[in-house]
Amino acid sequence: MASTRRRVKLYTLNEDRQWDDRGTGHVSSSYVERLQGMSIMVRSEEDGSILLESKIQPHTAYQKQQETLIVWSEGENYDLALSFQEKAGCDEIWEKICQIQGKDPSVTITQDIPEDDDSEERFEEVLDSTGPIELPACELSKLDEIAELFNSVLPSPIRREKLALAIEQDNYIRKMLDLFHICEDLENLEGLHHLYDIFKSLFYMNKQSLLEIMLAEDLVFDVVGCLEYDPGKTSRQRHRLFLKESANFREIIPITNTDIINKIHQTYRVQYIFDAILPPPTVFDENSFSAMNSVILFNRVEIVTHLQEDEKFLADMFLQLTDEDTLEDRRKLLVNFLKELVGISGHLQLHQKDEFFKALSNHGLLPALEMLLISDCEEQRLASVEMFSQMVDTCPYLVRDFVMKEAQTQEEDMLINHMIDYMICDGDTGNAYQLSQLIRTLLDPENMALGANKMEKSEFLSFFYKHSMHVLTAPLFATTCDDKPSKDDYVNNVTLGHILELLTFCVEHHTYHIKNYVISKDLLRRVLVLMKSQHKFLVLNSLRFLRRIVGLKDEFYNRYIVKGQLFDPVISAFKENGQRYNLLNSAIVELFEFIRVEDMKSLCSHVCAKYTPFFKEVTYVSTFKGLLQRNDQEQDRKQQNNRILDNRGGFNHGIIHVNSRFRRDARALEEEEETWFDQEDENGEEAVVMEQSDLLNDEHVFKNRKGFANEKPPPSLINNKRPLIGLVDYPDDEEEEDLEDDNTSSSPAKRVRLSSS
Repeated sequence: MASTRRRVKLYTLNEDRQWDDRGTGHVSSSYVERLQGMSIMVRSEEDGSILLESKIQPHTAYQKQQETLIVWSEGENYDLALSFQEKAGCDEIWEKICQIQGKDPSVTITQDIPEDDDSEERFEEVLDSTGPIELPACELSKLDEIAELFNSVLPSPIRREKLALAIEQDNYIRKMLDLFHICEDLENLEGLHHLYDIFKSLFYMNKQSLLEIMLAEDLVFDVVGCLEYDPGKTSRQRHRLFLKESANFREIIPITNTDIINKIHQTYRVQYIFDAILPPPTVFDENSFSAMNSVILFNRVEIVTHLQEDEKFLADMFLQLTDEDTLEDRRKLLVNFLKELVGISGHLQLHQKDEFFKALSNHGLLPALEMLLISDCEEQRLASVEMFSQMVDTCPYLVRDFVMKEAQTQEEDMLINHMIDYMICDGDTGNAYQLSQLIRTLLDPENMALGANKMEKSEFLSFFYKHSMHVLTAPLFATTCDDKPSKDDYVNNVTLGHILELLTFCVEHHTYHIKNYVISKDLLRRVLVLMKSQHKFLVLNSLRFLRRIVGLKDEFYNRYIVKGQLFDPVISAFKENGQRYNLLNSAIVELFEFIRVEDMKSLCSHVCAKYTPFFKEVTYVSTFKGLLQRNDQEQDRKQQNNRILDNRGGFNHGIIHVNSRFRRDARALEEEEETWFDQEDENGEEAVVMEQSDLLNDEHVFKNRKGFANEKPPPSLINNKRPLIGLVDYPDDEEEEDLEDDNTSSSPAKRVRLSSS
């Protein structure tokens, strides 16, 4: 009761002498420290933000009008008005104002207004605009006058309030609908046109109380009938006939609550009036139908909330949906109903949507969606993808938890693998892109550990790389068996583009898992084969994958690139592109510019040693010249260091400083890594170069993924040795490394290796 008593609308007077609605909220009077006094405060009922914070000044003239309106002026040309929903709330605030100013609450103006003060004129204008509105007699001869009156009050929020109150008190809508029946019986077209304008104005008044009257079950069809006679159209629009005969309500699963059924009918009718009958709102009329939108929103929330709490309803729906004996036509109706129900849930708040999907998941939503995803019916597959997308956007942890539990019973046919298969086989459609985004959301570490399982990130990523990564990369391995793509058509390349986008995302966000996969499968080499494609978008996708890896500045990746000579495809594409100034040219130049600016010594040394003649030919940018200069400087520095070491006799080889005890020398670790990269496996081949048979079967058709599931991985490139780690991170570590770089304790053997690179 207190909330409605203190519910107010705040208005301010603009430069055109019109009152602007600043929002609806709840008013209170309290002491505000910042203003050093008792103040009137209005908080928004929508988000709780402060709409007004005004100190009650002892000499400001406050005026009470029509028992529910308080008006005052703050400064020049800044007038404020509070319109209360109830008289009791207005009286409460008015008494507080009078108490502070020492006035009797029976007065209507707290201060005398000076004769030369123009505020009196402003108050008179407010009185004129908010005074009582006399409604014309509800007669046929007065319809034009009524239409003119209703249209004239639309610009003024306060006059709209007063008119709405008068209409409610006089039961005016029912009287006008009686006139509508008379006009239809008499075929009085002029009167029907006036009634159209009147009821259109009633909707534009945007008053919840008036909408409740017009949308009542016994009046709504008469209101729609008034809106059939648009004077701007040559013929009558038969909206009532459509709503009564064409728009049939299908109760797929019986709903026992009659109130919910009535809400469903009302929501459909309001939506129809808004979409099909009333003129589409312009930019200036966007807020004119907020009351109608509120009716639709609150009805939908109430419908969804009731259905998700109806255990029998949900159980019957999912039982019929997943039953193999259900007829196909019946199943289509169930799918469309579920799709609409999930779509309506999008209007709920975040925590409400979470509860909604939890309730549906408890009754078998995910198994049902998985069944639809592998259905032969394209319409059902599309509906499944759309519902999955909405669920993953809200609560991805439910899907991840289902996938991991499902793998315990059926490892081959898992939901996430079905998603990947559908994305791969769908070709060049929006569905493939939507699925790729869905998979990307599931793999995003940022939204992991939001549910009950706090170990979700490590568990799900390990699960995915073990059970599903080979399914995702199977088309890539199948296409890159040789030195050039075996299948270079557009549709196949669009699919590969989606795969590369996901792999690039994994490189950025899955440092440990993707690093092991890239190196053990020699994935980067396979990706760079696609740079020979005739489709430039795929070439750029491949280059972007390399750029993300280089951008990590991970020495482990850098050694892998150098060892595999993986810049060869990039240089080949650069040469083939010539001096054409296009996106590919800019992307390759940016890649080498990044290596130069970030001073990535291993990569810089490698590319300069191998591609110096070509770099010297590229003179239209300074990138390659700068790269060669930086490499020369590094080589000169190494030679100078070696000469100093030779003069000293190399006596400090392998020595570790006392202040860095419990740690191994950083150079010793680097040397060990280098030695490990140079070593060969037991079969006499370099570890980074894999046999084709280790990666994929001989067949190039990749739509059957099962051939890739059983392949044996090549020898692992992961170094299993664990170096000793310092027990204490000494503050002078960086200084020590700087001193080491200045030749104070370097290994002669190490220097020989550097100088020979």
